[in-house]
Amino acid sequence: MDEIKQLVAAIKKGDLKPIYFLMGDESYYIDKVSDFIEDTVLDETEKGFNQMVLYGRDVTIDDIVSNAKRYPMMAERQVVIVKEAQDLSRTIEQLAKYAENPQPTTVLVLNYKYKKLDKRKALYKALKKVGVVFESKKLYENQVADWIRRVLAGKNYEISPKAAQMLVEFLGTDLSKIDNELNKLKIVLPEGTQITPNHIEENIGISKDYNNFELRKAVGQRNIVKAHQIAKYFAENPKDNPMVVSVSLLFSFFSQLLHLHGMSDKSPRSVASALKVNPYFVNEYLEASRNYPMKKVSYVIEVLREFDVKSKGVGSYAVSQGDLLKELLVKILG
Repeated sequence: MDEIKQLVAAIKKGDLKPIYFLMGDESYYIDKVSDFIEDTVLDETEKGFNQMVLYGRDVTIDDIVSNAKRYPMMAERQVVIVKEAQDLSRTIEQLAKYAENPQPTTVLVLNYKYKKLDKRKALYKALKKVGVVFESKKLYENQVADWIRRVLAGKNYEISPKAAQMLVEFLGTDLSKIDNELNKLKIVLPEGTQITPNHIEENIGISKDYNNFELRKAVGQRNIVKAHQIAKYFAENPKDNPMVVSVSLLFSFFSQLLHLHGMSDKSPRSVASALKVNPYFVNEYLEASRNYPMKKVSYVIEVLREFDVKSKGVGSYAVSQGDLLKELLVKILG
């Protein structure tokens, strides 16, 4: 986030580089930086003649270089943006020659999603000397809820820990998907609102009572009735609740419990830091550690490994996902 802020601040000041190479696994920030350059570097009267958007699948490196070497018309500079530049991955090193001597009146932006340049090769070395190489890295799952809170705070919204966790559990770590859903909420909810699980359920369609977050909580509490109610709901809505996701979340949960059992300092602050969880949820982990001694946790982890394979169709072709989840819960809660 700090790198993005510095990059945007420099562009706002007019401190522009001849090449911006935006790469990495997280497309959200690549799009944000590229769109910011597209929207702000030239004014509307200049864009018609001096701003061009190309797509990697439709052009060659020679086409990009040819456009980049043009001189601007009635403007100080031109902007050339290459979207989906990863489609040129086999030939991208051919851009090194241009990068060694770029056109100073051109701002060339390349969106190189889901891939990275080889830092040992000529293109990367040339780009580092004259331009910006920005690597957009995927956030870890335990970082996404904090990201959601920061994004909403910047727009004068708050979100409860449970509501944020529901979004992460349902949408994963894809920041673009999450941002789209947050924009929907901002349309229907006034500024200053604290977004709650009810808002998530009503506007996004994620059940506040029957989701993997609540399943984890019920299992941790050894609440057999609630856990099987959720399993029944999942069986009736299999497309929205794939078992492989449930198993993955439970595996992560019990792995954290194993870590917790090994800790000497079990104060809430230490637990939150060590397990990388929001302090709001620490009591759930402490309760679960009391309900599941270390030996039981080790057993459950082995069971989850077995059912992870089964959930992917290995050795359980005739068993429905719903029945598999019920069988798994019997083994965990028994």
